[in-house]
Amino acid sequence: MTYCLGIKLKTGFIGIADTRITSGNETAKAKKVFTVNKKKHSFFIMTSGLRSVRDKAITYFKEIIEENDESFNKLYKAVNAFADQVKRAANEDKASLKESGLSFNLFSIVGGQLEDDDEHKIFLLYPEGNWVEVSEGSPFVIIGNSGYGKPILDRSIRYNSSLKFALKAGLLSFDATRISANDVDFPIDVVHYEKDSFNITETRYKKDELSDISKMWDSKISEAINDLPDDWIEKIYISNNMEEEDMFDEGKWSGS
Repeated sequence: MTYCLGIKLKTGFIGIADTRITSGNETAKAKKVFTVNKKKHSFFIMTSGLRSVRDKAITYFKEIIEENDESFNKLYKAVNAFADQVKRAANEDKASLKESGLSFNLFSIVGGQLEDDDEHKIFLLYPEGNWVEVSEGSPFVIIGNSGYGKPILDRSIRYNSSLKFALKAGLLSFDATRISANDVDFPIDVVHYEKDSFNITETRYKKDELSDISKMWDSKISEAINDLPDDWIEKIYISNNMEEEDMFDEGKWSGS
């Protein structure tokens, strides 16, 4: 499984991808981010799904970029071009994968800003080649193992959030997933983009670099739970006492 996250904000975007690869009982580490940085022309692709399918689609797309990159003046055109290569890989491999009991399941997050884009954008690309754009009303998308980390983002991320705040929330979302799922793990690759900069920075973090943050978060969760008001819990004890009194009264009545 995988954890890949893209967060679109008013001032830019953040992306996080884990590096764990699981194949049967074996695990390995591999990069899941592909980045292009050129003059007024920057975007990234993160993928979740079978590694062999991912590598084939990315390899095909690299060749397209080498030959036709100048024709992509808006991000959606690059997304369409990558979608074509995803469909090409599906046409080549879907039948044989099905015979082996596997499904063609390549999901992708594509984010960036090209010459004629009025702003930075993030797209979610489905295995079938169709896509949706991440919007201001729902400013983040997760592919892979999304269940454990999504509640943190639902509660915290807003379109007007700062890039630093989003990165912190994204890290905690990843950490919640890592703790609850053994197929997601460090190192993580982080992409960072400021609006109209046309320059995506990419940084890798190892577990020991962020372990103190994880421990601090664990401590703060416990402190926050302890600080919650508990007067509402008294209802449980009141109900229990009333039930005991009712039982006593019934026994007393039946014995008279």
